[in-house]
Amino acid sequence: MGPPDPILGVTEAFKRDTNSKKMNLGVGAYRDDNGKPFVLNCVRKAEAMIASKKMDKEYLPIAGLADFTRASAELALGENSEAFKSGRYVTVQGISGTGSLRIGANFLQRFFKSSRDVYLPKPSWGNHTPIFRDAGLQLQAYRYYDPKTCSLDFSGAMDDISKIPEKSIILLHACAHNPTGVDPRQEQWKELAAMVKKRNLLVYFDMAYQGFASGDINRDAWAVRYFIEQGINVVLSQSYAKNMGLYGERAGAFTVICSDAEEAKRVESQLKILIRPMYSNPPLNGARIASIILNTPDLRKEWLVEVKGMADRIISMRNQLVSNLKKEGSSHNWQHITDQIGMFCFTGLKPEQVERLIKEFSIYMTKDGRISVAGVTSGNVGYLAHAIHQVTK
Repeated sequence: MGPPDPILGVTEAFKRDTNSKKMNLGVGAYRDDNGKPFVLNCVRKAEAMIASKKMDKEYLPIAGLADFTRASAELALGENSEAFKSGRYVTVQGISGTGSLRIGANFLQRFFKSSRDVYLPKPSWGNHTPIFRDAGLQLQAYRYYDPKTCSLDFSGAMDDISKIPEKSIILLHACAHNPTGVDPRQEQWKELAAMVKKRNLLVYFDMAYQGFASGDINRDAWAVRYFIEQGINVVLSQSYAKNMGLYGERAGAFTVICSDAEEAKRVESQLKILIRPMYSNPPLNGARIASIILNTPDLRKEWLVEVKGMADRIISMRNQLVSNLKKEGSSHNWQHITDQIGMFCFTGLKPEQVERLIKEFSIYMTKDGRISVAGVTSGNVGYLAHAIHQVTK
């Protein structure tokens, strides 16, 4: 028997709990203010358009739905991007973020001859380690999060990155760093880019939250676009699970920025050779939905409003949690909760405090004190603040 998945294990324990006030803050999926799964209006409309066209269920090409991959590249790179306009990129459809990361990992394992080392931020998303390790790459780490301040350890990160051997691979979260919610500021991104360029590193950007972090698709993609403008080697994974709520549809994309359009064609040919024995070709429905939303002006406009609404709800829950903690009389500084961004928050709670929250209050989260802010609602934020105060006072 293998060990249970740490995050999915939290959900299983939550389901067994009979307390009517129980909260599941483990799962990384958006919930509305009633704590219910949320399907975007623009998604429902796209589905209706697909149904009315009575489309077939034939296989997609190996690289996926062309309208989808082109729109994904444009969303990430920006319509005015030189790399996009000149066609010196290749984008293939992947099985959401995880599958796209894995295509990239396998691609680098086969073709990036300079190094087998991938440097992850400490901590990083739990699944990054097995994705790269199972693809045959070696895992290394650089400092990122400072538990003392619950914020970015910028000097530690810069110091570690300055010592990474040249031509290694470094993984960066484009926005809404998972699990900490801690992102560099733009001027810090610029310093990071200069250091990465100096060390001649290959950057693997994981962008799972474009639009969902700040509510602004351009702001959330700023780092990716800046690095490419600086002439840094970039590969990129995208996911539509969070920003379109297409979790179970598995819609994602993997992009390689190349030196010219000719190289892009060669890279695409090799990506297809990798994908064919993995899963032959990607799923159809989610890509169709995302493609219709991105390529239909009215739906795209509606999506931008809806994704901002989701981001704003998360931001509002962070503010309400902090003000309720103050109301409870907590003397701790909780500012990191509102400084962090995205679906996840590193609360700074210690494993024994998390244990108490589960046992005494039926509030479930991972042992590292990471909560999914999406699980917090106007109805339960007071209860959560009370419970956190009880275990931290």
